[in-house]
Amino acid sequence: MERRKGSFPTSAGVLFGLGLGGFFDGIVFHQLLQWHHMVTSAGFPPTSVENLKLNTFLDGLFHAATYAFVVAGLAGLWRHARHTHLRWSTKLLTGTMLIGFGAFNVAEGLLNHHLLGLHHVNETVPPEHWVYWDVAFLVWGAAMLAGGWALLRRGRAASPRYTGPERRAAASLS
Repeated sequence: MERRKGSFPTSAGVLFGLGLGGFFDGIVFHQLLQWHHMVTSAGFPPTSVENLKLNTFLDGLFHAATYAFVVAGLAGLWRHARHTHLRWSTKLLTGTMLIGFGAFNVAEGLLNHHLLGLHHVNETVPPEHWVYWDVAFLVWGAAMLAGGWALLRRGRAASPRYTGPERRAAASLS
């Protein structure tokens, strides 16, 4: 995590975004819509109780990992905010969270959907249409990355910097 006084902890926001991206995928696609589970395209389709048990267990491990990302993001933000008395632009947190969310989608989409073929975004449509959903997922992730990067840049430009006596006063508080 960044340690500069007055700087926004970018890595904390990215970790939040990674975790929230994973939660969104797991909750919306795995549970609510039931479009896929972790390894439904890797030889374990949801056609038997045994396969559903395995997929549900792996979905649980996936959720545990996304939870860890959120906790790490919160810990980083808390640790940094305890020592920094500066009003950050909301664009900083929003931008870094979008970067993390988008990075999750791009990495998960490339690895699980395209390279490993563990599952696809929407396995309820005919298999010849899966690629369209998978590509749309990547485009969505790339758009979040680009939008997050733009917000982060604008947020950095809008955030006041410590100078002179304010920097010394803030340093004496930590």
